[in-house]
Amino acid sequence: MALVNAGVVVLDCAEPERLAEFYKGLLGAEESDVSANRIEIEGPRGFRMAFRRDVNATPPSWPRPENSLQVHLDFVVADLDEAERAIVGLGGRPVEAKDPAGPHEERGFSDPAGHSFTLRRTLAPTAPKQG
Repeated sequence: MALVNAGVVVLDCAEPERLAEFYKGLLGAEESDVSANRIEIEGPRGFRMAFRRDVNATPPSWPRPENSLQVHLDFVVADLDEAERAIVGLGGRPVEAKDPAGPHEERGFSDPAGHSFTLRRTLAPTAPKQG
């Protein structure tokens, strides 16, 4: 039995309205709870995020080492190029253009408030030819 139930990912930011719009567009989500200093959204598969007003919020500096990552989100997509165009159109920006070697293709971005997130496309595993 779980000790706690899954909660909500909450990002502190200076402008929760702006950040909620970005993630609503990214996730196809709808607002589920709104107050003066917090906006919560819920995606079509039940994923929830909230954006809490912090007038002193300092964006992470990733990939630079000062102020580090703090936290970041990973999202899985089918088409990295299409997703990147949509993210830029919503106000996000690339922070790492190279695709690292390994079993995943991924690209780093930041949302309009500077929070880091990664788009990842899992490659189909390749196995040796049999027979």
